[in-house]
Amino acid sequence: MPDAVSNPRVLVVDDSAEMVATLERYLVEHGWQVRTALGGEEALEMIAREPVDVVLTDLRMKGLDGIDVLEGVRRADQNTAVVLMTAFGTVESAVDAIQRGAFNYVTKPFKMAALRLLLERAVAQREARPPDRDPPAAAPEGFGARGLIGTSQAMQDLAALVQRVARTSSPVLIVGETGTGKELVARAIHLESDRRDAPFVAVPCAALPEGTLDSELFGHAAGAFPGAAPARRGLFAEADGGTIFLDEVADLPIGLQGKLLRVLEAGELRSAGSSDSRTVDVRCIASTQADLPALVRTRSFRQDLYFRLDVISIGMVPLRDRREDLPLLVEHLLSRAHERSREPAPRRLAPDAMRVILEHSWPGNVRELENAIQRMLVSTTRAEIDAETVRAALSPLTVKDPADALAAAQLSLQDVENRYVDAVLRQSRGNKADAAAILGIDVSTIYRRRARQRRR
Repeated sequence: MPDAVSNPRVLVVDDSAEMVATLERYLVEHGWQVRTALGGEEALEMIAREPVDVVLTDLRMKGLDGIDVLEGVRRADQNTAVVLMTAFGTVESAVDAIQRGAFNYVTKPFKMAALRLLLERAVAQREARPPDRDPPAAAPEGFGARGLIGTSQAMQDLAALVQRVARTSSPVLIVGETGTGKELVARAIHLESDRRDAPFVAVPCAALPEGTLDSELFGHAAGAFPGAAPARRGLFAEADGGTIFLDEVADLPIGLQGKLLRVLEAGELRSAGSSDSRTVDVRCIASTQADLPALVRTRSFRQDLYFRLDVISIGMVPLRDRREDLPLLVEHLLSRAHERSREPAPRRLAPDAMRVILEHSWPGNVRELENAIQRMLVSTTRAEIDAETVRAALSPLTVKDPADALAAAQLSLQDVENRYVDAVLRQSRGNKADAAAILGIDVSTIYRRRARQRRR
């Protein structure tokens, strides 16, 4: 419950008496002063007579709907927060409501605890707002301000899991598709743990050259090999007392997996060229998009190391399975882009443009969305981004592109992919970060492709 308000006041509005009764019963049990209204007309009459801290209203109602309630509340008191309840099919309307000044929305069905937390945040924002000022545009919020944006059940479950995991010191394996935010989760675990004041060291296993990875991870003594001067402590030593994050651990060469296992089991490492061992206290969090059990079966990954890493497993939900978070993610990314720009106000998406966003499959997940937003902002100067701009950003290839010629050439999909990646690298003059942004993939994927091509 927000500290500033011991018993916050909420007005619950819905034309379903059963829903109103259920919400009233739950909120009263958790210390809220609850008023209820069976429709928009009754709600606005009550707001005129007695102010509240937050209004929780259904979006679709007979007579005056949730948008009418929102506009009436803002006319009466702009400091009163409004939270909308909506079905997934009307998310677009809820996004429009946020642009009109609503605090946030929840999609049905929802968990009562998640709704209560959202109402508490709405009240906290009201208390923190200076009086007689227009409320700022609702800013998307993520778990612990760690950049994990969303109010879906998947994100609520992830937030709860991160808090539980942070209280332990066990190794964690984060599994998920590229672009789902695996490193953000690792950082959140570190920052929520008692190691938060110690280093967090991220190691891109796929991006580091195989020949230097041993030295990067475990260090080397001066003169251990040509060019090994001066001595290097290594990333495990730098993370002592804190957390090391092994991103895409499946790409760790088999020869180094044994050394990693020893560090995890005994907390002991030996630098290359040194006869002395040292102990380190490091929590290991690893991530992968690969099927590690399958790699174990093919002896490409050590089974004992897999069991050591997979003490606690976190599965990342792809963006296509939590589409209700898309509007908040878009608002967050547009707001963040505005902070880096000199534009007077953040850009926004037209309702039909948001519909295109919601219908896209997002194979590249949040990273693909980030890249698409960047392309949209570059391709138009309009304050409101239209659907045509969004489609162009999501489909860089047009109908007149040479896709038909590629099909006529009867090239394999792998060959087409390889040729396209090589072409993008040429266009970006070998800059892998720029190429990754164009392709909508992580830069480590390009390094892994190059490593596989060299091994062939």
